[in-house]
Amino acid sequence: DKHSLIPYTIEEVYELVEAVETGSMQEWKNELGDVLFHVVFHAQLAQEQGLFDFSDVAQAIVDKMVSRHPHVFAKNKSEHRKNNDEEYLTAWEQQKSLEKLSQVNKNSKTSTYMMDDISDGLPAMLHALKIQQKASRIGFDWNEAKSALPVIHGELKELTEEINLSLEKSSHDNNQSAIEDELGDVLFSCINLSRKLNIDPERALRRSNRKFIQRFNQLEEYYQSDLDAMENASLEQLEQIWQKIKN
Repeated sequence: DKHSLIPYTIEEVYELVEAVETGSMQEWKNELGDVLFHVVFHAQLAQEQGLFDFSDVAQAIVDKMVSRHPHVFAKNKSEHRKNNDEEYLTAWEQQKSLEKLSQVNKNSKTSTYMMDDISDGLPAMLHALKIQQKASRIGFDWNEAKSALPVIHGELKELTEEINLSLEKSSHDNNQSAIEDELGDVLFSCINLSRKLNIDPERALRRSNRKFIQRFNQLEEYYQSDLDAMENASLEQLEQIWQKIKN
């Protein structure tokens, strides 16, 4: 059913991302085809249930793009012309809010919030980024990136305090929830900094992941695939080799 497809669809999207970032043109084309197959598959399931079909999906995105970009598609484009990109983005957000309010009214709900149109199903990092972007729209944001640094230091201090408290209690379970909260705050703050630096945190983390793997592979090569020697080496020995690899 449609629910069983979800993990496979997500996996295909991530494989597409990898192909775009590190793959060949052929891999990029192939992964786009895999994603398209899933779109068609989902549409086919819906069609068999009498809900909608692939042409309805295509028409829906056309209608959405036309509605949200009147400066491009309206008959009188000059009426919708803005002075800069920020004004276009504001108008786009306002149109999304109107669409959300219309949907809420259809569902007979009595209220809505700015964050309601952010999907809870997003990966946590992207979800945090969307939340921060939405808050920034109303000016709830720093003027410059460096203003985020003291917040990160503050969150790290609070995390350190909770970890130390756990050690003093000699029981990690006593305040595991508090540690998790503080760690989440550190991650949220780091994502906020990346946003202010105009850096995609997901992409930055993937780069770090690949870099770690490359260095770890070299660490294995140093031991000439002798995993026993590698596993029996002390942390100090491994760290010394690691620093040589980095340098």
